[in-house]
Amino acid sequence: MFDTLLIANRGEIACRIIRTARAMGLRCVAVHSDVDADAMHVAMADMAVCIGGAAPADSYLRADRIIQAARDTGAGAIHPGYGFLSENPDFVEQVEAAGLVFVGPSADAIRKMGLKDAAKQLMEQAGVPVVPGYMGDDQTPDLLALEAERIGYPVLIKAVAGGGGKGMRLVERAGDFPDALDRARAEAKTAFGNDRVLIEKFIEQPRHIEVQVFGDGTQAVHLFERDCSLQRRHQKVIEEAPAPGMTPEMRAAMGQAAVRAAEAIAYRGAGTVEFIVDGANGLRPDGFWFMEMNTRLQVEHPVTEEICGVDLVEWQLRVALGEALPCAQDDLSIKGHAFEARLYAEDVPAGFLPATGQLAELSFPEGVRAETGVRSGDRISPHYDPMIAKLVVHGPSRAVALRKLARGLRQTRVAGTVTNLAFLGALAEHEGFGRGEVDTGLIARDLDLLTAPTEITPQHWAEVALAALGVAASGDWAQGFTLWQPLRHHVTLTHGDDTRQVSVEIAGKSASVDVAGQTVRCTASPAGWLFDGQRGQGAHIGPQQITLFAREGLVFDLHDPLDAEGDVAPGGATFAPMPGRVVSVDVVAGQTVQAGDRLAVLEAMKMEHSLTALADGTVAEVLVAEGDQVEAGAALVMMEETAE
Repeated sequence: MFDTLLIANRGEIACRIIRTARAMGLRCVAVHSDVDADAMHVAMADMAVCIGGAAPADSYLRADRIIQAARDTGAGAIHPGYGFLSENPDFVEQVEAAGLVFVGPSADAIRKMGLKDAAKQLMEQAGVPVVPGYMGDDQTPDLLALEAERIGYPVLIKAVAGGGGKGMRLVERAGDFPDALDRARAEAKTAFGNDRVLIEKFIEQPRHIEVQVFGDGTQAVHLFERDCSLQRRHQKVIEEAPAPGMTPEMRAAMGQAAVRAAEAIAYRGAGTVEFIVDGANGLRPDGFWFMEMNTRLQVEHPVTEEICGVDLVEWQLRVALGEALPCAQDDLSIKGHAFEARLYAEDVPAGFLPATGQLAELSFPEGVRAETGVRSGDRISPHYDPMIAKLVVHGPSRAVALRKLARGLRQTRVAGTVTNLAFLGALAEHEGFGRGEVDTGLIARDLDLLTAPTEITPQHWAEVALAALGVAASGDWAQGFTLWQPLRHHVTLTHGDDTRQVSVEIAGKSASVDVAGQTVRCTASPAGWLFDGQRGQGAHIGPQQITLFAREGLVFDLHDPLDAEGDVAPGGATFAPMPGRVVSVDVVAGQTVQAGDRLAVLEAMKMEHSLTALADGTVAEVLVAEGDQVEAGAALVMMEETAE
């Protein structure tokens, strides 16, 4: 028994665990790095202990400091959340050796599922179908290339210790295999400290469907499936439960296979068995194969909670306290439909690069379950995953739940950093996705459509102009105007590459705004400003930037007329798109390159990003070396374009 729980994590999952633990009457201890001292999970806990520096290796991965914090605060159990040490069997053993309870599976179960190749062999023995591939100990590049030829292209290279898309590469032809293998191994070594890989057949029209399982070390049940097929670069974007198009026969087959997998390793706690499914000709009981088992609580667990009416964290804690399974398989049923969308600080037009910044405003609408670990005023750190929140909705049917998701995304307000909110909104309103036509290639096929910029209307420009003058955002028609000011104001605004001077003329409780020769009539009302009869969206006004909460957020730069034009960036430079470490420099001064050739590789957020030449040219100067840490915007390589 224990009455105090230490949460060995941060962010939204730490906050999620604290809410349930406190509802169960448990005292909660948070741990944090020095840069997280003011974080939301720290504020929610009863006690907090600093365990080191900003880098995870100096804090959240320090098992010794976490265990000592538990001892010092009287905690009797440690919940690992997900990520960090959650699937580290050595940590489990250290926790138990200290006389503490680990809220999760045994070290033995984690080890058996921790390496993808060994896990697949174990699943074959348990009667669970697996994808054809190579999982051998011989890791020489020539043999791996031969195995890829034997399996048949396209193939996937996957880190055996991997997860979250790290250390994974799709290879479509033999000529690309050597470089893809090098990159996958390097990324796996950085993320997991293990560069071993496996090769498996790539299913051409795949769906990613996983089954939530829960065990008490003896028996296990499944809580049905989740469809996680909407992915970008193997990273899940929107998850849903149940899976569209699922048949009772296939649900039963997948559920039974998942339970066999859990019981084969005497699984305790919450886990997820992931399957790759051939969606080419509908869902069939013979068309799914084991991929891996995540021996922890999944990021997307809320959609299962919503359709089953359970609290999986509560179940974890109850089993950790010595209880048996909270319910039998026959007690579980599906009620309605649920979606989860992952809101990230990332620059979509720049290729979904992770972003940082201070959240000047963050709010979520009613009817949306927002799982978050940040608040307005918090800063998105470059040291950790840039997730802002998970937005979860539930409805009596898939169509209703999807409409609720689309509306919730439109009404979510974020200012201060770029996000993927508009991208999520486009996905929620995608016609094919609405019909349930999902597979892991949907985003890649329709990326241009999903990332198309929102049309900016004259009404948008008008509302931003009034906000810039201190009027529209406050709802006070007179604010910002005094008797000695002129009736006409000029505001210079930029959205993307479009810069406009907008003129505003006040006449009583109304305004006339001229936008590129088109007049927008603005009227003040008790409910706010109306623009050509349509209610305004509201805005956040920063020092030099205004975020209009139209659609999923439109950002405008505000120009101070007293400012001179800024410096122009030198031509021909390749800049770091984010803070990170230079993994490799692939060119030297004087080298001739063609558009698309790789110049350098930057590692950030445990992912590698190739930086390529934008045009044919000659390398004038290399400004960095392998291993250098660089800030966002730092020049890496100077180029001279080839003369026409």
